[in-house]
Amino acid sequence: MSTTKIEYVRTLIKQQIRDKNLMLGTRLMSVRQQAKALDCSVSTVVEAYARLVAEGQIESRMGSGYYVVGKKPSLKVIEATVQYEREIDPLWISRQSLDAKPEVIKAGCGWLPVEWMPEVSIRRALKHVAKAQASILVDYPIPHGHLGLRQWIARKNENDDIQLNPSQILITDSATQSIDLIFRKLLKAGDVILIDDPCYFNFLALTKVHHLQVITIPFTENGPSVEHFKQALLHQPKLYLTNAGIHNPTGASLSIATAYKIAKLAEQGNLTIIEDDIFSEFEFSPAPRYSSLMGFERVVQIGSFSKTLTAAIRCGYIISHEKFIDECIDLKIATNFSSGHLNAEIIHQALLDSSYKKHLDGLKKQLLKAMQLTLQRLAVLGIEPVHTPKAGIFLWCKLPENIEASTLSKLCLKQGVILAPGNSFSHSPHANQYMRFNVAQCNDKKVFDVLENAIDEIKKIRFNSSCHKIA
Repeated sequence: MSTTKIEYVRTLIKQQIRDKNLMLGTRLMSVRQQAKALDCSVSTVVEAYARLVAEGQIESRMGSGYYVVGKKPSLKVIEATVQYEREIDPLWISRQSLDAKPEVIKAGCGWLPVEWMPEVSIRRALKHVAKAQASILVDYPIPHGHLGLRQWIARKNENDDIQLNPSQILITDSATQSIDLIFRKLLKAGDVILIDDPCYFNFLALTKVHHLQVITIPFTENGPSVEHFKQALLHQPKLYLTNAGIHNPTGASLSIATAYKIAKLAEQGNLTIIEDDIFSEFEFSPAPRYSSLMGFERVVQIGSFSKTLTAAIRCGYIISHEKFIDECIDLKIATNFSSGHLNAEIIHQALLDSSYKKHLDGLKKQLLKAMQLTLQRLAVLGIEPVHTPKAGIFLWCKLPENIEASTLSKLCLKQGVILAPGNSFSHSPHANQYMRFNVAQCNDKKVFDVLENAIDEIKKIRFNSSCHKIA
């Protein structure tokens, strides 16, 4: 049964309805008559009619046939208006980036451009999965989730000298869902936790949803401040949430010396560490992991495939000791019942594609070039990185004096460029002096032209304001 033939029949009948050749209430030819008239199979006409019924163009009457129905009033689509003046909070960047029209440049978002993603691998995986056995397409998965994908994750961790059993891995719908499950399992409202400053803005949003008390630990070029971490333990925090590998938003990497010190302090404070390993595939040389230093009795690792493979097919995972995973399974069943097994199968097939490793190697080189070019272009505007990352997609930069990130972001948004102001990542009084840039999304010269114009506009407003005060 050819899809092209089905579409031909469907389009032909829709055209006849539009041209009034088929009027309201007109009975269509039977499927056999239509098939004979159009020289196609009966099954082709059956499928075309079914699609027209689903679209509300025709209706089926039991024992009578198919009839043209009246045009129903279409629901009015109201486009969301961009809230330029909305207060910049942890969800501001996500809302702006997800709502943005295709022509808007997302220089502050946390993902790669569409053209950088392995579209061919995804299409091949979809084609393969379409031919899979029926249970994969329609049934619930086993409680731990897709076995093949868990085995792939275990093999990947062997590269970091971490030996895993697939029963230590739980497949989830995303890294965000993973954190939510862990918070539900380990914490209650009012508990104290530690997070980095600055940190991934959704960490802040999740802590707010769970009504947690947060102590922020300054994140340096080598990792969290050991002295601040030591002082924070006096407040008896339950856990520490951080990025493994490449840090978001600073792009910094944890040093082995800092990792050992933090691991020792965490053990002394009976503290659980959640390490978000979502950017691991961008690393040239892996940074130390708390899980490799402390094991999974005290560390819970999470990850997903949205940054290097696809964000459209949601899939994440949790790694821990077997007892903790078993308890998370019960919680997941109670709150979400199961994860998307079909999604996991697609992801697994894409990961097995021979082109995936080549994609990663090319991606890292491409990002390195984008990093260097973005640094050069920002330097011309007086925007300097706090430090230069070894790899990854993020630059954490200090803005020129008297330029506020929130004001700059709103001005640039009006010109079609979405930025990531520092006060989305930190509650520090100095956060508004910083900005996160995604180097992969900064390959358009427009980003820097808009930035320059916005900075000039802010300076002009400040100058006129000071002149007015003098007068």
